[in-house]
Amino acid sequence: MNPEDSALFGQEMKTIQKIIDVVTEFVINYSFQIVGALIILLIGLKLSGWLSRLVLRLCDKRNIDVTLSRFFASSTKILVMMFVIIIAIAKFGISIAPFIAALGAVAFGSSLAIQGPLSNYGSGLTLILTRPFVVGNTITVQDVSGVVEEIRLAATVLTTEDGEELTIPNKLIVGEILRNSFENKIIETSVGISYEDDPEQAIEVLQQVLGQFPEICTDPAPQVGIEAFADSSINIGMRYWVPTKQYFNILYKVNLAIHKALAEADITIPFPQQDIHIKKDAQETAT
Repeated sequence: MNPEDSALFGQEMKTIQKIIDVVTEFVINYSFQIVGALIILLIGLKLSGWLSRLVLRLCDKRNIDVTLSRFFASSTKILVMMFVIIIAIAKFGISIAPFIAALGAVAFGSSLAIQGPLSNYGSGLTLILTRPFVVGNTITVQDVSGVVEEIRLAATVLTTEDGEELTIPNKLIVGEILRNSFENKIIETSVGISYEDDPEQAIEVLQQVLGQFPEICTDPAPQVGIEAFADSSINIGMRYWVPTKQYFNILYKVNLAIHKALAEADITIPFPQQDIHIKKDAQETAT
């Protein structure tokens, strides 16, 4: 090793030794404070979790909405942990006032950068307090539909019949047209019958079919009636409510049952057809 490398190596070793000395001195001088802070943090973590669960149980006993219950529980946990962290910092004899001032300056400087997330949190708080929908409701917003699984401060989570999970930022919900059909979703469909058939009989058959499915809601009751007089058929319209997560499953079963019931009742489902009348020219007829 040449003299230059040897000198550089010696300088690096001195730097490392200084760092070790500083760390050792800090541990020796503040060992009790470190242990005390860790104990306080562990106790605070346990306490915040216990209080959070306690708030959930109290809200459940008083039949408070699950969305508000979760909000109160999470807020309680965050507040407790904030106080615990302040107490832990105080164990080192450090004043938290400079930290608060620094956080304020950072928040002010980065307000534009975090404008999107902050608007989501503000919108989430609005949804939780105003409660335009709750967990278990079926909502449609921004051309997206699903059952509300969870309402967070930043986003709302929906689930679909296919088991998909949709996460919608809350700022895209507040201020938009929101459709809430609660736990059910409406099926609107129609079937055409021949003009030679009795529409009253067809309506009765369709009502009997819908009554065979216990999943279909009776309040409001299904609606069946003549929807339109088409070119080749009388269209019988149907409107009925089903659980959102069984929407397509029930729709397919009902359609099959309708086809069978109409066939058994000798009611024809016509296909589009046109009658063409050919008229010969008068001169051709004369010759």
